[in-house]
Amino acid sequence: MRFSKAIVALVISLNAAFTIAVLFIFLRVGAEPTALIAAWFGFTTVELWALAGIKKREIERGETEWKNGSTGY
Repeated sequence: MRFSKAIVALVISLNAAFTIAVLFIFLRVGAEPTALIAAWFGFTTVELWALAGIKKREIERGETEWKNGSTGY
């Protein structure tokens, strides 16, 4: 649980840093790196969806074990 929270916090902070960097580049150059922006946010979105899928499976597996009376030990 802690690991996934750290990953989510890291992705949010990296997205904020990326946005600031892109705004700075846009201010200096006057051009927007559209493909880079789309690739970056696409990558981070897929990573967060994958993490959510993993957590969902863990929760479902835990509920199934709880209903069956298995402790997993």
